[in-house]
Amino acid sequence: MPHNTYSIAEIKQILNAEGNVITDTYISVLLTDSRRAVNTHEALFFALRSRRDGHEFIDEAYKLGVRNFIVKQLPRQVFENANFLIVPDVLKALQQLAINHRDKFDLEVIGITGSNGKTIVKEWLFQLLSPDKNIVRSPRSYNSQIGVPLSVWQIANENTLGIFEAGVSTSGEMAVLEEIIKPRIGVLTHLGSAHNEGFASYDDKVKEKLKLFQHVQLLIYQYDALVTFQDEITAPRKFTWSREFSQSDLYVFSETIISKNYYLRARYRGKEIECLIPFLDDASVENAITCWATMLALGYSAVECDKRLEHLTAVSMRLELKMGINDCTIIDDSYNSDLQSLEIALNFLSQQNQHKNKTVILSDIYQSGLQVDELYKQVASLIGTKNINRFIGVGEALTEHQRYFNISKKFFYTDTQSFIKQLGKLDLRDETILIKGSRIFGFERISKALTQKAHETLMEINLNAMVDNLNFYRSKLYPRVKVMAMVKAFSYGSGTFEIANVLQYAKVDYLAVAYIDEGVSLRESGINLPIMVLNPEAAAFDKMVEHNLEPEIYSFNQLDEFVKFAFRNKITAYPIHLKIDTGMHRLGFDVLEVDELCDFLEQVDCVKVKSVFSHLVASDAPQHDAFTLQQMKRYEKAYLKLERALDYKFIRHISNTSAIIRWPMAQYDMVRLGIGLYGIDASIPDHMNGLQPVATLKTNISQIKRITAGETVGYNRMGKLAADGKIATVRIGYADGYLRAFGNGIGKMLVKGNLVPTVGNIAMDMCMIDVSNIDANEGDEVIVFNHEHRIEDMAQEIGTIPYEILTNISQRVKRVYFYE
Repeated sequence: MPHNTYSIAEIKQILNAEGNVITDTYISVLLTDSRRAVNTHEALFFALRSRRDGHEFIDEAYKLGVRNFIVKQLPRQVFENANFLIVPDVLKALQQLAINHRDKFDLEVIGITGSNGKTIVKEWLFQLLSPDKNIVRSPRSYNSQIGVPLSVWQIANENTLGIFEAGVSTSGEMAVLEEIIKPRIGVLTHLGSAHNEGFASYDDKVKEKLKLFQHVQLLIYQYDALVTFQDEITAPRKFTWSREFSQSDLYVFSETIISKNYYLRARYRGKEIECLIPFLDDASVENAITCWATMLALGYSAVECDKRLEHLTAVSMRLELKMGINDCTIIDDSYNSDLQSLEIALNFLSQQNQHKNKTVILSDIYQSGLQVDELYKQVASLIGTKNINRFIGVGEALTEHQRYFNISKKFFYTDTQSFIKQLGKLDLRDETILIKGSRIFGFERISKALTQKAHETLMEINLNAMVDNLNFYRSKLYPRVKVMAMVKAFSYGSGTFEIANVLQYAKVDYLAVAYIDEGVSLRESGINLPIMVLNPEAAAFDKMVEHNLEPEIYSFNQLDEFVKFAFRNKITAYPIHLKIDTGMHRLGFDVLEVDELCDFLEQVDCVKVKSVFSHLVASDAPQHDAFTLQQMKRYEKAYLKLERALDYKFIRHISNTSAIIRWPMAQYDMVRLGIGLYGIDASIPDHMNGLQPVATLKTNISQIKRITAGETVGYNRMGKLAADGKIATVRIGYADGYLRAFGNGIGKMLVKGNLVPTVGNIAMDMCMIDVSNIDANEGDEVIVFNHEHRIEDMAQEIGTIPYEILTNISQRVKRVYFYE
């Protein structure tokens, strides 16, 4: 949102850019993604080259109203009344503009880095310090080479403190971020294994992160983490904390759980001090101690630290997408409300095309750093750019400033309870609803009222991880190679339009489904990408054509049927995809049939070949590499014949997920990405694997029983414990997709971080696990699979493949989608 303005002429001078300024407009918004255009008349679009070339999206940004661009070269198309500034490196230009902006402010800045916990520590320091400071901070996890400049751009005159996080994925990145942030105070969070793959060694990674602190006056860190890196620390003042080393400035020597809070005692300046933290998990405790140390280092009294830390609230790091009542889709961000995260949430709302109508439920925003009148002008302006059909404001400030909201359907309530009482009269149905509120408003009550009641077993899908996996594979592709994403079989058990919407937003080139009905469902949910249907039924050709779906054609009988259908309906040049059987021997034209296929296609004009492809049998198996090469040769021979016969170009593709990296020479024009989207690819060596697991399947304990040795458990008396112990019954069974093969100790689940075996047979709706050595309670969470107990591990337990584990998860299991 706009805090500062520069004229485009000023920016040209700052960047020493080439190009003519046609209209000297003012810039307040830096835009790096045309999909997130806001306040376009004051936006400056940076055509960044990363996995996609930003120059490709100039036209899209222009159509949205952007008239100012930073480019490496001028576009061929003429854009009237638009300013184009030409620079050698667009990313460096973005960073230079941020550096120039930062240099205008004599601002105290805290710079935060580490492997984990950066965003939580930043948000908690904001909570702890905002009573005394007007704080500008990084939105969400904006800590990259692009995110840091966008964060620093927010600095305004009224700010008295900046808190910015910095993340690096490889060597040589941190020096630039340090120059942009210019921190005077450094905070180092937990150092772990995250992003190890980008560095030669763990030590190299730590040294790279420490470059953020090369000019700080004060560095706060865990003593244990940097014992061997003392020579790298240049800060004149250091403040350390530890749970092991008494020589640290803050020595935490006692930790106790009291009434679901974590009670810490420590020595500081020769005195014993205490602190109560309202969290129990290890990560939160460590992050809270980092914040405790930071407050003490900044001069806060031990009593004041304890008072504020006790009231820390959880940080909602992710939007939650789930099914709502009356065929609604709910985007739940009910614990977090500020101007920057509102823009992120609205952008996510814009991605959702499954419903025509969109509703926003928003609470008052606190601690924005803006005057109240200016704040709600900006909120109303932002809402006005996002094609919202209905706006519901909750809070006294929003109610007082409702005049700024120029939207036909708008409703205002002074508090949450008043809104809930009127909820039934609003007739919310068949729409996407964003719920976004400050924690004090208790919007979880609204979320609960609007969310469809479901089975307590649920599968969480991390949409950010999916996009990261997509981009991981994109980074391995040759230039201009397209991506077809496989979303067949309910997107490998993960959902339909929810996944397709994200892939469409991420600009994949094609989607593939198994059957026509799957494609129709995606079209009805607002998906407009090209969609290939792998198994088109002749009886539904009319439906396929009506919804602009493109069939895979794999036999002469099928081709003949479609040509007859097209002729009867006077269809010409309809796109089809030809499958060549090079060795799978499942579906496809035999290589010996290609000559006849060429002759047939030369005589018809009702179809046009969009792509020619084949399917590798064992691209992930080194022992079959000779056969894979043979398949490629057969495929090349076939497509060359078709190219000569058709006399036009078509898309060539043969690579599945495991071939993308193992067989780069087989990328051709497009690759088909399937299970790799979900973080699973056994063909990638560990040192190269930058994939993240996408899905977490979880349930909970419904009952715990004490069992004596020899007693039997479950159907057919198959389950027994070797000694006296406890079993927990959990809410998942074979009707949910947890196969019977996992019974009798073969399957494992995570309870409080411990891997425990199943006991007895798996029942339809439940199963039992051995919790004899765990302090488990009824209602405790149980993880069936996640990033620790992986799907690959489960597949190995029962001698199957990860595909079967994922696709077997029943649709009665609630899917919840997270977007950070």
